[in-house]
Amino acid sequence: MSPGTDVSLLGRTSDWSGVRVVVAGFGVSGFAAADNLLFLGADVTALDEVSTEEKAEKAQLLETLGATVRLEPGATAVLPDEVDLVVTSPGWKPSAPLLAQATARGIPVWGEVELAWRLRDPEHPAPWLAVTGTNGKTTTVQMLQSILAAAGLRSTAVGNVGLPIVEAVMDPEPWDVLAVELSSFQLHYTSSMSAEAAVVLNIAEDHLDWYDDDPDGATGMEQYAADKARIYERVQRACVYNLAEPATEEMVVGADVVEGARAVGFTLGTPSPGNLGLVEDLLVDRAFIEERATSAAELCTLDDLASQAPHFVANALAAAALARAHGVSQQAVRDGLRAFRPDGHRIAHVADVGGVAWVDDSKATNPHAARSSLSAFDPVVWVAGGLAKGARFDDLVAAVRDRLRGVVLLGRDRQVIADALSRHAPDVPVIDVGADETGAPMERVVDAAAGLARPGDTVLLAPGCASMDMFTDYGARGDAFAAAVHRLIDRTD
Repeated sequence: MSPGTDVSLLGRTSDWSGVRVVVAGFGVSGFAAADNLLFLGADVTALDEVSTEEKAEKAQLLETLGATVRLEPGATAVLPDEVDLVVTSPGWKPSAPLLAQATARGIPVWGEVELAWRLRDPEHPAPWLAVTGTNGKTTTVQMLQSILAAAGLRSTAVGNVGLPIVEAVMDPEPWDVLAVELSSFQLHYTSSMSAEAAVVLNIAEDHLDWYDDDPDGATGMEQYAADKARIYERVQRACVYNLAEPATEEMVVGADVVEGARAVGFTLGTPSPGNLGLVEDLLVDRAFIEERATSAAELCTLDDLASQAPHFVANALAAAALARAHGVSQQAVRDGLRAFRPDGHRIAHVADVGGVAWVDDSKATNPHAARSSLSAFDPVVWVAGGLAKGARFDDLVAAVRDRLRGVVLLGRDRQVIADALSRHAPDVPVIDVGADETGAPMERVVDAAAGLARPGDTVLLAPGCASMDMFTDYGARGDAFAAAVHRLIDRTD
């Protein structure tokens, strides 16, 4: 690095020659960071503990261009001696040896989002519409992208979904606007991002195992919430928050925003001036119209949405608020929401069997998501369990117990849910199918649920837990559930 170079000032048009960068992690975002830093002229070393065929091919490509790549056990144990900057992939805890050593040596640590923000083209800096929250991020960002496309804008979904954000900002053809999904992991390492508009959809216990003891005494939940709140820092136009969750409004109140930025709430009730919400079956805007004190602008109807589940409607309102903050028309909001269809395993209807609806919401991987899903059905046979990631289920069970026809439990941490059920819903029948990773666990789950369900009920896979104890991912879990339901149909025909 040239003498006098200040890493904190580096950006798209800076001279990166001689800047020694270590990229921690060589997944999709790590490769994108290493590749583009190399293009800018940096001296790049990429480190990862795991090598796959795909990673090895990418490593060979970057090594041909001059990078150093180490993919092997122990590769990330020790930070090299001469380093000016560390760029970490999402999910790396601050206590990871490489990052802890960087911090101890006073070496800046950026996440991929921080790097991407700094690498925007100063002549065409596409504004960011940013989304975070415990649940609903991907759906909301995809809704937002559908709206932006309907408005005729060159846009794409990036960040924690879609295109790696570094690749997007380095695209030689400028974007009009970016829909950016951000996890708490990504936000933790972000310090200069200034979104045009941002939303925290909700906040609940999740990923608490990522947070270590804080020297200032903050709990894991407090650290997690603080990371989510970082999305509001330096917001330029609108901080969008959930009126049903006061914690999100508190984040807005505590944020240091650009002068003139507004606070805009969304609600499933009738909105007051300055907010978005519902009037009967209409989604309406009372924030981004001049006559908001006396009237509302119709955006779309509930029938325009792919689902009328409360959390789905809330996501639509949040997406609409971000789009409206960017100046998108009412018609484009309607057309975008009308065209949107959620990805699989998100309140997906599998089949009706003997008057019972079977629904796959395998993406509900924490208690907050499961509660939102359960709130859309009554009565319901709940299929739950997996890896709880340190979460508790007492509040969830207490809130939904009157909806429960019965519960089928599976997975490693199923006893955590069973204990909550025994405390708050002792009369609800519970069937434990175990955590055996062999055989056909979903066959046992579906058979058990079929025995509990009555005509008019919904059997809902909303596990409230991660899937990796028994399945490759939540998608594989949902596929196994759907396949077992279809085999049930075959047996009953």
